[in-house]
Amino acid sequence: MNRYDEDTERTFAALPPAHGRGFAQTWWGRAWLKSLEEAAMDAAQVKTGRRLARAGAVGAVSVRPGRITAVVRDRDRTAHRADVLLEKLSDAQWDRFVGLAIERSGHVAALLDRDMPPHLVEDAASAGIDLLPGMGDLEPECDCGAWDHCGHTAALCYQVARLLDQDPFVLLLMRGRAESAVLDALQSHGTPAEDGARPPEGVDAAEAYATGHMLPPLPRPPVVRDAPGVPPSLDTGTAPPPGVDPAALGFLASRAAAEAHRLLAEALRGGHERQAVSTEPDASEDAVRLAAGDPGPDVSRRLGEGSDRTAESLDAAVRAWRLGGGAALSVLEQEWTVEGDTLARARAALESAWEEGERPALRARGNRWTVGGAPHQLRLDREGRWWPYRKERGRWVPAGGAAHDPATALASAVPAVGDEP
Repeated sequence: MNRYDEDTERTFAALPPAHGRGFAQTWWGRAWLKSLEEAAMDAAQVKTGRRLARAGAVGAVSVRPGRITAVVRDRDRTAHRADVLLEKLSDAQWDRFVGLAIERSGHVAALLDRDMPPHLVEDAASAGIDLLPGMGDLEPECDCGAWDHCGHTAALCYQVARLLDQDPFVLLLMRGRAESAVLDALQSHGTPAEDGARPPEGVDAAEAYATGHMLPPLPRPPVVRDAPGVPPSLDTGTAPPPGVDPAALGFLASRAAAEAHRLLAEALRGGHERQAVSTEPDASEDAVRLAAGDPGPDVSRRLGEGSDRTAESLDAAVRAWRLGGGAALSVLEQEWTVEGDTLARARAALESAWEEGERPALRARGNRWTVGGAPHQLRLDREGRWWPYRKERGRWVPAGGAAHDPATALASAVPAVGDEP
């Protein structure tokens, strides 16, 4: 028995029903569900499990190394014990994981902030340590007699995805370590082992203290104000040069200061030193970003003219930007052809999002699916997310944020559509 197996069980109270929302909001929660959905032999059982989890049919969930357990009730209230098994990591794998975690200062801070750094998971996988389950790693056991994933074990997995969203240490516990054990290992890593292992290289503490006065003082940590500074006033009493609009120039300076403040705050935020790399926005996209800062009618008009947008199209673009930045703007203004595996995944998501007979009639054109007989539409972006749209005064405009579940996306625009019972 692994010496960390004792006293590591956690029990989570039953969660309320999840009507009209997706089960996994974090990237690691979605990876957990992907393992279930790709490995299950019977997609109908996965769909049944999602319905049961949505309805609140999963009881308290017990999590311990290598196993999760819950009682799941069918629609007729019949109770079944469902278990899902996941292989535990060895002591040697855990030692390597701890070493990887402390290599980057942000990893430990992110874990303490209940975040799972993707680079830590990738580095661990490269070292032969699979934290997230792959296809076939979630082994089901249920007293209903099913040999593969049934609706009960699938419902348990969907419920656990919600727990993982709240606390990634749940995943580490399934892999064999309680939160306290992980944190103790991170804190004590690098100290001499009790078994006589060679201590880490370094400088004797007394020697370091004696020469400390010879070192320059540490720089003070940077301080980021709560808000950007106020740009200098351009009201000098002197007529501006030809072609220069002081109001527009002042707005541009204030937005540049706000953007610089945001970028600096993100760079200095603990646990977020690795940001996703984004492409430089073009002039058309930058015009929308500036217009989203409420510059006033004159500057908004110039931004629309400069980006070849009417007042109505600029308003729609600003709405999209406020919902999801450049990705949402691309969905608004670009139509693309969905082909191959992307089309197959999109169709599978649409097929499984609603119960039989509840799916609205959808007419597809490119990456856009329009609801028949209703002014509502779903648009698929290149990352597999669905964006809700509705028609207002003859124009399609964004109606809400993106979701990985098409029914959830459509429900944000039309609450009565796509909400499973």
